[in-house]
Amino acid sequence: MFTSAKRSYQKELLDSSDIPFSDIMRNMQELEFINRYLGGHAITLDGVNRLINDYDDRQPIKIVEMGCGGGDNLNAIQKWALKKDIPVSLTGIDINEECIQYASSRNKSGTIRFIHSDYRLVDFQEKPDILFSSLFCHHFTDVELVDMFIYMYHNSSLGFFINDLHRHTIAFHMIKWLTQLFSSSYLVKNDAPLSVSRGFIKKDWELLLKKANITTYSCEWKWAFRWLITIHTYGVK
Repeated sequence: MFTSAKRSYQKELLDSSDIPFSDIMRNMQELEFINRYLGGHAITLDGVNRLINDYDDRQPIKIVEMGCGGGDNLNAIQKWALKKDIPVSLTGIDINEECIQYASSRNKSGTIRFIHSDYRLVDFQEKPDILFSSLFCHHFTDVELVDMFIYMYHNSSLGFFINDLHRHTIAFHMIKWLTQLFSSSYLVKNDAPLSVSRGFIKKDWELLLKKANITTYSCEWKWAFRWLITIHTYGVK
């Protein structure tokens, strides 16, 4: 039963280790559609744009996505940066090797680097300027998230941002109805409303960031029922 009062910790099907990759791929394709047409990519680009205001060099901005999945966010950043004539160096990290292989196959230019790894185990030769995650945080417990925020804070030279779901009754019923009507993926039909149940309200972010000793941040509601959390680290560490 959905409640907006408290996060659900029920595991999503996508978090299982025995899901055939063909089903995962279909899930990622539908997720890309949702990101494109319900504003997910626009929120990611907003996060990048807010952090590069601190950047005063023409060297490529090193941007790393944690839990990149099929790489659609990085592809969107690459297209945006080309239009804006902004030099970027893009990297995606995912613990699922088949997701990395799929993301690499879709990067026809070969200019985005994809790494199969737990994000905590990646040895960066140079600290990334920007770390970010999109629809990644709701897969983790509160304790894991506090550790993640501390990691992102200390491993980004300009800052980091998070694009994730708002736990709200309207969002839950809206995505449940839309996926039952339009989705052909059993993963999406099961996990999309569950993801909202595992999502966040503003007080959740405030408490988690406080536990990570992060006191200066921006927490903004975005359509359609998302949060953009932005933390600047340039000149404050």
